[in-house]
Amino acid sequence: MAIKKIRTNDDPVLKRKAKKVTNIDDRLERLLTNMLDTMYEAEGIGLAAPQIGISKRVIVVDIGEDEIYQLINPEIVDTSDEQEKALEGCLSYPGLQGRVTRPVKVTVKALNPQEEEMIIEAEGLLARALQHEIDHLDGITFIDRAEEVFREEESH
Repeated sequence: MAIKKIRTNDDPVLKRKAKKVTNIDDRLERLLTNMLDTMYEAEGIGLAAPQIGISKRVIVVDIGEDEIYQLINPEIVDTSDEQEKALEGCLSYPGLQGRVTRPVKVTVKALNPQEEEMIIEAEGLLARALQHEIDHLDGITFIDRAEEVFREEESH
């Protein structure tokens, strides 16, 4: 178990497109474990590897339902036409929130740690979390997508 430092604000790694994972090995397993530990310690629901300074296409998501997602090279392969605007926050932008419009449903293709291809049909909070974390892999933050950004205490 290792809690990693979460990169914040204008750290250049947050603006870089992450590299595709080509080798699933013990190091990647440790990375996934460290990402989950870091996410839980920070009380988040998702984390992308660039947020801890690792430029790899890896995300973890746990919205508190049945499944914990550990996704390698995830990509959005389909989205719904229906969109929804909602508040988002980010562990890399502590204290900030923004209203972000995203598709309500997404289909994500990825590998799991056992190198099996997964197809995830997601909607609601899971869809939003997956889109948010996959954006990180492309150097896009919720700040880039938000129609308005404000401090958490200003949202009420």
